Amino acid sequence: MSQALPGDTPLIHDLIGIGFGPSNVAMAIALSEHNARVGRHEAVTAHFFERQPGFGWHRGMLIDDATMQVSFMKDLVTLRNPTSEYSFLCYLQSRGRLIDFVNHKNLFPLRVEFHDYFEWAAAKVDDMVSYGHQVVAVEPVVRDGVVEYLDVTARSGDEVVVHRARNVVIGTGLRPVMPEGIERTDHVWHNSDLLAKVDGLEGAEPTRFVVVGAGQSAAENVAYLHRRFPDAEVCAVFSRYGYSPADDSSFANRIFDPQAVDEYFTAPEDVKHRLMDYHGNTNYSVVDIDLIDDLYRQAYQEKVLGTERLHFLNVSRLTAVEETPDGVRATVTSLITGEERLLDADVVVCATGYMQADGLGLLGEVADRCHRDDRGRVRVERDYRVATDPELRCGIYLQGGTEHTHGITSSLLSNTAIRVGEILDSILDRGLERSPGSAQAVPEGAESAVR
Repeated sequence: MSQALPGDTPLIHDLIGIGFGPSNVAMAIALSEHNARVGRHEAVTAHFFERQPGFGWHRGMLIDDATMQVSFMKDLVTLRNPTSEYSFLCYLQSRGRLIDFVNHKNLFPLRVEFHDYFEWAAAKVDDMVSYGHQVVAVEPVVRDGVVEYLDVTARSGDEVVVHRARNVVIGTGLRPVMPEGIERTDHVWHNSDLLAKVDGLEGAEPTRFVVVGAGQSAAENVAYLHRRFPDAEVCAVFSRYGYSPADDSSFANRIFDPQAVDEYFTAPEDVKHRLMDYHGNTNYSVVDIDLIDDLYRQAYQEKVLGTERLHFLNVSRLTAVEETPDGVRATVTSLITGEERLLDADVVVCATGYMQADGLGLLGEVADRCHRDDRGRVRVERDYRVATDPELRCGIYLQGGTEHTHGITSSLLSNTAIRVGEILDSILDRGLERSPGSAQAVPEGAESAVR
């Protein structure tokens, strides 16, 4: 039965959002702007649950000089509504930096600045979110054999709350990936933990770091640790000969256009594979050319001066990590000769990427009503709605985990503003089928399916 507390009646919302990262913040903004236009009687009722105590987006990667890899105009709203009061430019105006930013003549803000923009935007719609609430269950509410609602149960400490939804939007983000056989410890970090843990090394006088990975984050970590700890060696380990530059040229960037999503969605499967092969270098395991040049310049300068602290172990991979009394011993294996090199280090940082969280992992038995293709991947319609059995009348929408159907922009900021507009349009087009007003009590006769 429903997990509502005794005496409580769940509220019916048009939409419940799971997670409140940038994608669902953008979703909340789109809803807020829609509701402001149409008035109370046609407003879309919504609520979001976020397990973090407040808004946070890759906080461990907010290195002071790291910049965004997308234009500031690909913020939470501009491509959908250029006049929005939630835009990055409005944020700059509120912070008194608009003229300074314009004079900077740069499309790519500091990452820490864009995070502050996200926090600013999230605060404007924080009446729609419950922070510190982790969604623990989603259960079908069945009447006459039809799933008309979904009960979303969230927990905050000892408190359990249940909200009932006509539609669910899942935006649970990405999960860190470690190299096979390597576990996170006090001396073995994923780069997402870098800034949260690095302060603990102050005063410890570290002598060596090993950074694993060939992408932007790995290169940023190498540069940051080399700069912050001027007496320590930094060893970069990757399977390539060197860092590969990101293709951010004008024509290649069209892979992120909204129209490209339409084209990718309708393309035959073999064409989808080719497009990913052609344009994976716009996003995956690539580094900004300026950072590549800076690292090479630094390494060459050290070689000339005979003060080498920056080392690149290319065509190699990390194969083992062993804890030692003073840190860790990393085994780095050459992919060409198989020769093993042992490196004693204070910390190994694995900048080895992320994987999409299982969007259906929270749905329990509801997931059994969702369709998958012959490769086990979730079937997703063009409007980001999961294809389901006809008896499931609720909409389940994914913000992420749709790369196989919608292309490379699945979980990227580039298309976020457009994507949330399309999801909202889909919800409106399918019909809210409710009486006027805000969130409503559950009608009599609706019963929750037993697990």
